[in-house]
Amino acid sequence: MGIIEQEIRKFEKRTCEEDFIFYQAMEEVLRSIKPLLESDDIYRRHAILERLVVPDRIVKFKVAWLNDTNEIEINTGFRVQFNNALGPYKGGLRFHPTVNEGVLKFLGFEQIFKNALTGLPIGGAKGGSDFDPKGKSNFEVMKFCSAFMTELHKYIGPRVDVPAGDIGVGSREIGYLFGEYKKITSKYEGVLTGKPFMFGGSLMRPEATGYGVVYFTEAMLELENKEPLAGKVCCVSGAGNVALHTIEKLFDVGAVPVTCSDSRGSIYDRRGLDLKLLKEIKEIRRASLEEYIKYHPEAEYTPVDEYPDGGHAVWEVPCYAAFPCATQNELTEIDAQNLIQNGVVSVSEGANMPCTPEAINAFLSNDICFAPAKAANAGGVAVSEFEMSQNAAMARWGYAKVDEKLRETMRQICKRVALTAKDYGVAGNYIDGANIASFKKVADAMIHEGI
Repeated sequence: MGIIEQEIRKFEKRTCEEDFIFYQAMEEVLRSIKPLLESDDIYRRHAILERLVVPDRIVKFKVAWLNDTNEIEINTGFRVQFNNALGPYKGGLRFHPTVNEGVLKFLGFEQIFKNALTGLPIGGAKGGSDFDPKGKSNFEVMKFCSAFMTELHKYIGPRVDVPAGDIGVGSREIGYLFGEYKKITSKYEGVLTGKPFMFGGSLMRPEATGYGVVYFTEAMLELENKEPLAGKVCCVSGAGNVALHTIEKLFDVGAVPVTCSDSRGSIYDRRGLDLKLLKEIKEIRRASLEEYIKYHPEAEYTPVDEYPDGGHAVWEVPCYAAFPCATQNELTEIDAQNLIQNGVVSVSEGANMPCTPEAINAFLSNDICFAPAKAANAGGVAVSEFEMSQNAAMARWGYAKVDEKLRETMRQICKRVALTAKDYGVAGNYIDGANIASFKKVADAMIHEGI
């Protein structure tokens, strides 16, 4: 039995149902780094694998808050501080009913490698709560955020752990969290990123992940000698921040995004999506995508329950490039086969691990250009680190500077991943290239730090 199989078996024995998604992410990394481990036994001698799959610490706490009817509600808060070999812990906070320890371990584990690929001095972490902001008043969200930060502030700091936003945590939530942190500590410091611009936020932070996915895809297509995105039909899933800004940037580069989706169904507009209307529906009204066809009856709306076999309407449309930007394991093997049969050339993950292992295998087996999340969606954390730099220097960067630095960061990540894959005999495999490059950087730092 090889090194990788031994490690997977070891972890498999202690995994539980809640840890399934974490196990999936861990197995992908371990299988990818096999060429590296076979070329040098230093990582085994220093027990890097055993040390890396266990978080430095997991903080779990009760969050008690008052709703608008003065009733006490209870939620659970978490912070998974996974690894700080390269710098302070960095990773988002997610407020969603599906949040549990296993999901956050998966996200924190992925964050280690994503952050390492940026080349910036940041470690990996993730946190959040099973609190659902949907349907809550601004006052209720503020009360929850205040109660959440009352406990979280003990474990974070600008040189310790710098949380950001994630699903359910936008500038409103970050603003409330930052306000409470200042009240508790009397400190005005860069302890959170994704803040509103008027008190320390960076320009382009909301756009960063979506824009970055497109910048990475442009670089990958160029390296692989494929045609650029201009004039090409593209499919996008999701209708949140990442999806909407991916659609926005695709229009900017001359592409034609025609699909998006939410938890209830998907939209297909063959002429190209009406981005202004989408933003109004999802960001202002916070309504279902079904409203889109009231204004564009020629578009097609497909409810989720019409596809019970594991496929999704959003991936049945012929396209040149696909951008899954909704949630983990959303793009199945059936979806992958539909995309391949319809001539897809490129698939770039905007969400965290949105493609199932079976879907990924199908893409790789058919020589589809595949950009994994830890590389393709690193733009968000890159601009978060830019915000940390601006806060530390008490400076403000202009939009053009942030955009230029983001574009260059994504191009450099793409080149680094492609070169690493080539160096280790897996040219064109951006998954293995990303995992090997990021693992090596983190592991080397851990070795130099000792135990």
